Amino acid sequence: MSTHIAVDLGASSGRVMLGSAAPGRLMLQEVHRFGNGGVQVAGRLHWDAVGLWREVLAGLGRAARTPGGAAARTVGVDTWAVDYGLLTREGALLGTPRHYRDSRTEGVAERVFQRVPAQRLYERNGLQHLPFTTIYQLVAEAEESLLGSAAQLLLVPDLLGYWLSGHRGAEATNASTTGLADVRTGRWAPDLVELAGIDPALLPPVHDPGTVLGGLRSEVLAETGLSGAVRLVAVGSHDTASAVVAVPARDERFAYVACGTWGLVGVELEQPVLSAESFAANFTNERGVDGRIRYLRNVMGLWVLQQCLAEWAAADGEQPDLPALLAAAAAVPAGGPVVDVDEPRFLPPGPMVTRVRAAAEEAGHRPPAERAEVVRCVVESLARAFAAAVADAVRLSGHEVDAVHLVGGGARNALLCELTAQACGLPVVAGPVEATALGNVLVQARAHGDLSGPLEDLRALVRGTHETTTYAPRGTRVGSGAL
Repeated sequence: MSTHIAVDLGASSGRVMLGSAAPGRLMLQEVHRFGNGGVQVAGRLHWDAVGLWREVLAGLGRAARTPGGAAARTVGVDTWAVDYGLLTREGALLGTPRHYRDSRTEGVAERVFQRVPAQRLYERNGLQHLPFTTIYQLVAEAEESLLGSAAQLLLVPDLLGYWLSGHRGAEATNASTTGLADVRTGRWAPDLVELAGIDPALLPPVHDPGTVLGGLRSEVLAETGLSGAVRLVAVGSHDTASAVVAVPARDERFAYVACGTWGLVGVELEQPVLSAESFAANFTNERGVDGRIRYLRNVMGLWVLQQCLAEWAAADGEQPDLPALLAAAAAVPAGGPVVDVDEPRFLPPGPMVTRVRAAAEEAGHRPPAERAEVVRCVVESLARAFAAAVADAVRLSGHEVDAVHLVGGGARNALLCELTAQACGLPVVAGPVEATALGNVLVQARAHGDLSGPLEDLRALVRGTHETTTYAPRGTRVGSGAL
């Protein structure tokens, strides 16, 4: 059984994991964890790409010093979607990648829709309207100076992969989130590239998850202590694509909530749904591993709660006790205020508690006053949004579900799981928390030959090796194990 390394970067934290998989066995060990987030520079919001690279190298070094890690056979990288770095012809990074929450895309989509109606665009790329999608970022980028100097565009996981191995490419699951790919083929669409106003040569060839991309650079091996035999493997480089691989479902009748900074809520399909009703409901069709379609809606996720906690931490000079806050929120009587967590006001960083209270008041509710009430309002609002997205996914796709699998960091939040089960009227199976890293490792292991079979076989392995907790619709836990 070989060892594999998962580099898993989320919008608020990153981790490097050692994993191994074989029939009947699936193990994961965290070797390095670090913070992540936007950096404000002169009124613009960026990602600290060089800092992330430093942490990735540190994590690979720790992996090499962990028993069994130095002999790892493969590495896979997954991150969030849509953001990118620009390279010169020689491969130098032009500036630091911009953050999708940066304000530069305000109003850009509306300008694009004057040229191509929004529904026609949806029929080509299958994506819900999100103001920060890559195609809109590039339209905004054209108004700045860097784009004209660029020879190549690499999405964030592909940029890190290039720094690791020298390979320049675009992995299909993340490429599908850009708005530049044909929803039916998963490859770049010339008309969409033209719409963005960019040179087609900027975009590298698209490859599928499971592709072995090559060995690591000699300087990476020297700095980290990994052996020369380790290879970079394309995984589902959009973190949600990797997370959905590790949903421990027994059959296809499931919905999923990949819950972290964002909540990605939907079902897995064989073909995209491009109807007028789907467009009106703002549902997206993104590529999954093995050519599946992740039919989902982006919900604001735990970002709102994270920003409230950051606000209180700044006021108190120390981090709030989240378990205590959640316990107090669970004791708040039901029937309190709820808000639409997907309102644009909740997207940027800022005074989130004030925004939650204002949104509640504008909706005709008494605004939450105490911290426990604010937390209850946010968590219940998220649960309602998750339930609405599940119901819409079923209605629009005709794909019936018997259970909702909630994976990612949100699986630790018992109140969120309980309220989601109540709101959905379906059992919620919580876990695994590290679904993204597990999915990353599973695709590597299959590419290396340690595993075989379709996604259903990979999910059976997760189900047989990782505990979950099931929450009944009435809001009570019904024990461990998966449905």
